[in-house]
Amino acid sequence: MAGLCKKTLYLTKKHDIVVSMEVMKTYKFRIYPNAVQQELFARQFGACRFVYNHFLRARIDYYAAHKDDPTKKGLTYHDTALALTQLKKAEGYEWLKETNSQALQHALRDLDAAYNNFFNKRAQFPRFKSKRGEQAFHIPQFFKVDGNHLTLPKIGAVKMVVHRSIDGEIRNVTIRKTPAGRYFAMLACRVELPEPQPKPGVVGIDVGLKSFLVTSKGEVIEHPRHLLKAEKRLKRLQRSLSRRKKGSNNREKARLLVTRQHEKVANARQDYLHKISRRLVDENQVIYAEDLNVKGMLANHRLAKRIADSGWGELFRQLAYKGEWYGTDFHQIHRFFPSSKRCHICGYIYQDLRLSEREWVCPECSTTHDRDKNAAINIEIFGCAERTGGTPGTHTSGESGITRSSNQKATRFSGW
Repeated sequence: MAGLCKKTLYLTKKHDIVVSMEVMKTYKFRIYPNAVQQELFARQFGACRFVYNHFLRARIDYYAAHKDDPTKKGLTYHDTALALTQLKKAEGYEWLKETNSQALQHALRDLDAAYNNFFNKRAQFPRFKSKRGEQAFHIPQFFKVDGNHLTLPKIGAVKMVVHRSIDGEIRNVTIRKTPAGRYFAMLACRVELPEPQPKPGVVGIDVGLKSFLVTSKGEVIEHPRHLLKAEKRLKRLQRSLSRRKKGSNNREKARLLVTRQHEKVANARQDYLHKISRRLVDENQVIYAEDLNVKGMLANHRLAKRIADSGWGELFRQLAYKGEWYGTDFHQIHRFFPSSKRCHICGYIYQDLRLSEREWVCPECSTTHDRDKNAAINIEIFGCAERTGGTPGTHTSGESGITRSSNQKATRFSGW
């Protein structure tokens, strides 16, 4: 998972300048609490959820009462932290003292971060948390990892499956319970990465629905279609759930089966994206892709399910932070560049290209183009021209695969 990056310069004994980068890297491990620990987790989840919702309501009410007063700017994290101390002393709220106090304070920090994201137009207005969704709490101190056990304050040693080595210094722990009832520990570590070595590859990638990804080198990565493969079982489980009486134990069992199947699909998709993104970063010094408006594309209800199942936005997010970690430049070109319509040989723009046309013949140079491969090559050409300030040329068999010329027919495109 991505985190903060900090570059560090230091001198060796031979007075060579060495560059390293400090990043926050999160390790996710499955934990298996016993029945008593599950009850303690439930109390901690509930307390953090209560504190978040209580002070979200307090901030909303405070704004409604003082919105016409220019001297009042709303409650801050400091105000809510002081109010939390008083709330613990109030009659009827003594149960808050039974849980970890730092986890409750972090719930207030999460609320403050949600408000900042809203004011900076990065997210919608904060919503109240539900006990039916994913549950989590954060512990910044007084934890210990000892072999296959994670010791937490006021909970004790919890069995943890450590399936990989932990690098760096563990800074904090987040305990998470999925809707399927599985528990995970997220260990955030400060890791120092060595200076990345240069790589020879430069590639443009075009994502799609027929093929998941096509590169400018001609590699075609087929679409895994995780949701489509699980759809038959999901339909059967969903029908079984709809027959169960609401509030019954059998309905809860059926709900868990549906939720676990959805979680299995999400895990398979995430694993696939991590493998693809890491391979692309390891093999290439520069990666070019389109800046797709995935949210806008989801408005097409005929293709929305297939687009959501592809996970393009998550792929680009992983390429961005992994590229920063391992020395690969990930660059996205403008989404309105005619990557599919432009002939990468002569620069002709085929304005009437339809979505159903998978191949087309250039009327000027008579080249037959595969739609996706041609788009990937053009993305590489456009991306290189953007980064260097040149004009898009034609694809060649050189090391970078790019040429730049002032008299290419691609300059017909008004975007250049």
